Amino acid sequence: MRVYLPVTLDELQDTAPVLLAPRPAHAVTAALRAAWAEEDEEGWEYAAQASAADGSLVLLAGRPAAPRLRVVVAADVPDACVTAPSTTTVPSAVEVVCGVALEQVASIHVDEPEAVPDVAAAAGGDEEALERLEERDLLWYDVTEVLDIPRG
Repeated sequence: MRVYLPVTLDELQDTAPVLLAPRPAHAVTAALRAAWAEEDEEGWEYAAQASAADGSLVLLAGRPAAPRLRVVVAADVPDACVTAPSTTTVPSAVEVVCGVALEQVASIHVDEPEAVPDVAAAAGGDEEALERLEERDLLWYDVTEVLDIPRG
C-alpha cells in the first residue's frame, strides 16, 4: 500500500535499515474515496499527500531545530503494516505500525527553500501563512537524492 508519511528533514539524515519509525500517515482509503467521490486516483493521492504535509507542520511545531520545510515521504509498505487509527476526522488518516526502510521509499516531497518563512510561521500557528502554503506544491525528489535535498 502506498502511504504518505509526514516527516521532518532532520529525520532523513540516517539511512540505516529502518529509515522511519512507525507513525501516523495518510493513504488513499475507502473513507477518502467516499468523501471525495468525484475525484480520481490522482486526486485522492494528492489529497493524502496534502494531509501528510499538514502533518509535517505539526511535527515541525514540536521540533524547533528541524529545517523549516514540510516533508512527505511516499512509501510502499505491506498492507499488514497499515491500520486504521482509533479516532480521526481526516478521511486519509492511517497508522503505519512497522518501520519504513529506505528501499520502501518511492519518493520524497519537500517545500522549495523559498517557502521557509511561511512554513516557520504556519508551524507557529499563523493561519495566513498556512493559506499561502496551501497554494504551494511540494517538489519531488527521488530516493537517491535524499541527502541532496536543500535544507532551506
